[in-house]
Amino acid sequence: MQLDEYGEARVQRLLAEHDGVTEQGITVIRREGAVVLCGMVESTARRDDIVSLVSREFPEVTVVCDIQIAPARPPIEAEELS
Repeated sequence: MQLDEYGEARVQRLLAEHDGVTEQGITVIRREGAVVLCGMVESTARRDDIVSLVSREFPEVTVVCDIQIAPARPPIEAEELS
């Protein structure tokens, strides 16, 4: 894969359409001969699955992971149901 806008779009499409991932919240950026994955997911396992998929599908490209894990926090106040 060439690291141009089409290659970047191919990675973005893979993340959005792959049955095991279907992730639209990850941004794909070309930077210095690599693809940087940015965004936020709910777990380290999810992040690892995304990086593994991109690395497996595009073995000729260096994948840099800048995906953060969303903090899990308890609710601050009770939700009122009416």
